[in-house]
Amino acid sequence: MDKFTTITGIAAPMPLVNIDTDMIIPKQFLKTIKRSGLGKNLFDEMRYTPEGEEIPDFVLNKPAYRAAQIIVAGDNFGCGSSREHAPWALLDFGIRCVISTSFADIFFNNCFKNGILPIRLPADQVEYLMADAEKGANARITVDLESQTVTASDGRSFPFEVDAFKRHCLLNGLDDIGLTMENAGAIDSFENRLAVTRPWA
Repeated sequence: MDKFTTITGIAAPMPLVNIDTDMIIPKQFLKTIKRSGLGKNLFDEMRYTPEGEEIPDFVLNKPAYRAAQIIVAGDNFGCGSSREHAPWALLDFGIRCVISTSFADIFFNNCFKNGILPIRLPADQVEYLMADAEKGANARITVDLESQTVTASDGRSFPFEVDAFKRHCLLNGLDDIGLTMENAGAIDSFENRLAVTRPWA
């Protein structure tokens, strides 16, 4: 998993509330167990017509937001089913951070496990960042996980809270496997000792 320290990037404004996981990645794309390749189907039913043509008015189809790394969203982002494909699709598209007033718990935790930083902020601050994001590609937002701040393009900064353990994992690029491998030495020692004391095991 890639480390997350600081990103300065384009933020796509998505003021919709209750953006659920089926909107993020529709059910017909859940057949894969690979984490790559889902970005092209992110928000598929909102980005494309039934014939596969891009819908020009959708934010991620607009030239200013095609390289967005941040989404500023309405309340309750990631609600619905618990599919982990949702953060996979966001990450594969290039999204590293989602800012909202609230998230569904399972989606929120899945983001951290996949290298995405979900940030909860009060409604007035989200509204400010939403308006900033609507300025387009020249209005870049900076998210600094080390200092736990979000800075708008005009320099106004907002602090955010994040669980210390989840912060440690993102800063060091540690998913569940990475956390296990931090104890590789102790695991090897245990297995070597077990081979001697219980060779039948």
